[in-house]
Amino acid sequence: MLEVSTVGLDIAKSVFHAHGADERGATVFSRKLTRGKLLEFFAGQPRCVVALEACGGAHHWARELQAMGHEVRLIPPAYVKPFVKRHKNDAIDAEAICEAAQRPGMRFVAVKCEEQQAAGLVFRTRDLVVRQRTQLINAIRGHLTEYGWVAPRGTAHMTLLADMLDDEEMASTLPAAALPMFRLMVDLLAELDKRVATLDREIARRAKEDEAARRLMTIPGIGPIAATAILALAPPVETFRKSRDFAAWLGLAPRQHSTGGKQRLGSISKMGERTIRRLLIIGGSSVVRQACRHGAPAGSWLERMLARKPRMLVSVALANKMARMVWALLTREEDYRAPAVAAA
Repeated sequence: MLEVSTVGLDIAKSVFHAHGADERGATVFSRKLTRGKLLEFFAGQPRCVVALEACGGAHHWARELQAMGHEVRLIPPAYVKPFVKRHKNDAIDAEAICEAAQRPGMRFVAVKCEEQQAAGLVFRTRDLVVRQRTQLINAIRGHLTEYGWVAPRGTAHMTLLADMLDDEEMASTLPAAALPMFRLMVDLLAELDKRVATLDREIARRAKEDEAARRLMTIPGIGPIAATAILALAPPVETFRKSRDFAAWLGLAPRQHSTGGKQRLGSISKMGERTIRRLLIIGGSSVVRQACRHGAPAGSWLERMLARKPRMLVSVALANKMARMVWALLTREEDYRAPAVAAA
């Protein structure tokens, strides 16, 4: 009788599909399961490798299956797609997951614990509130433009528009029906500003209490938000063999289009965790902006790059270097030390 060694599990909200295979890849079973019967089914299975796509809910089910003694492997969906044979349904997807998990060179996603997912939720919440604030600012500016009210771009200039709406003489130039709507949006904007400030204080508190976060904040361009986001959203640094692997995971490595022994490198791949990538690029931009204003250290890498490359390109390149620094600091448990500049 064939013994199952690997199970490919296609998960969803209510209907799941499990595809079991032996060590040679031969099919042992293909079964449709409901949400309520899933854990009961795996409790009756011998300990084996269970593979899932790294999608919504995957970490929850991975923890549940690990508690039963199974070895769980999460696979990025992009790595599963090449194994799908024609068309698409739950059974075919489960078979593709099972086959992908048995490839010797396959890469897997580290399973997150509940505490790590909860720590990352503060950044998801902050991003959501910031996006809502941006939408509201754009709505206020756009509607006021229809009545000839124009303010410079930026959240700081919204205070000017709010003060103008409070001025009776200025507000009288707006239709009576529009004025209450503008004041409502301004009040909502003030409430969102308070919520963003509250989240920023919570992030700063966490960064202050965490030793690794304090170590990361010694890197120029990395503040409390970026430091705690890296610790909450990135897998353990032991997952990556070298610093370039971590930068590539963040999507900061060049995309390759090489063939015939001829190397062609394009723009960054933008694969991986986009929240951390965005924060590192923002941090790199701030360092570049300060260097353009006050000058970079003489003979430094940053000075040479700014002399021959556009500022945005230098910001992304610096973000790549910062990602490598992050890997080195977390691996060696050291603080950042500025590189010595060679004498001219």
